[in-house]
Amino acid sequence: MSLFKKFFSNIVRDRDSEDDNVKVVVKQKPYHGTVTPYPNFNASSDASVLKSAIESHGVDEDVIIAVLVKRSNEQRQKIKAVYEASTGKRLDQTLKSVLRSDLEDVSLALLMTPPQFDAYLMRKATKRLGTNEDLLVEVLATRTNQEIRDLKRVYQEEYKQDLEEVIRDETNGEFTDALLAMLQADKDEDIDINLELAKKDAKTLFEAGEHPEGINVSTYIKILTKRSGPQLSKTFQLYASHNDVSLPKALLLKLKGDIEDCLIDIVKCAWNKSAFFAEKLHKAMKGYGTCEDTLIRILVSRSEVDLKKIVEEYRAMYDISLQEDIHNDTKGHYQRVLLGLCGPH
Repeated sequence: MSLFKKFFSNIVRDRDSEDDNVKVVVKQKPYHGTVTPYPNFNASSDASVLKSAIESHGVDEDVIIAVLVKRSNEQRQKIKAVYEASTGKRLDQTLKSVLRSDLEDVSLALLMTPPQFDAYLMRKATKRLGTNEDLLVEVLATRTNQEIRDLKRVYQEEYKQDLEEVIRDETNGEFTDALLAMLQADKDEDIDINLELAKKDAKTLFEAGEHPEGINVSTYIKILTKRSGPQLSKTFQLYASHNDVSLPKALLLKLKGDIEDCLIDIVKCAWNKSAFFAEKLHKAMKGYGTCEDTLIRILVSRSEVDLKKIVEEYRAMYDISLQEDIHNDTKGHYQRVLLGLCGPH
């Protein structure tokens, strides 16, 4: 049974002591990314190598991949700057003209800064035929406050629109309220757990679901979008221990439509963000066809954040490595890029 299936079935691991407020002491923040800065980095040399690979007969995709995948995002930005200064051309536009299909998409994604990529994803989610609600929630529910602030700033710079106004125009109702609440970028990011607050929130959430005039969704939105992941995890534990069903199961029973999916995804992210992404990756490759957009989006955006944890969670949840599934579902140079981003098998 998968992690989330257990969670939704009201089997919740006791991760923290309930006796006192939990204080977590972190000496040094560990790095969970799979892409690290390339040693002995030389932007001029890399720009020259890419220029030769692009101009060679037939384009040398192997060289392009080797450079892009083995450099950190900060190093790629320096390569872009040197390439443009030396050739008078933008590297992203040049690669777009010589690469094709999925390899083109993942290469262009790697050349964006994280805020640019997030802004691009939000634009993509709102400007095509129909709004991609899942993508909007994925981005906003998994980014830090600072990442959301950077996203809003870059969105304004790139597309000359206020992202909050776009969300108001493209969505409606309680779903809009939830997205705007996340866009406020004022979620508590303290890793300490306040047990009394968790008890109070668990009681408040239960009462909001049992309101005689119907479920009070605004209360759910307020708590789920403002508390930290560790704090919410304790709240979910207490909710489950004092009620017949878990909170996510209650959401499934009481809500429907976009707001149901939105709040459930927020709950999943709070409980285990790595498992949330692992589940999305698995669904992208499950059954007939592969959702290339999902693979590119998650592997690129998390490669310098927590992709190592996602890879570990994937194996624990599905008893097969992420690399094996990617190898079975993709091919060619595109496959090489994805496997390179995943790190050593």
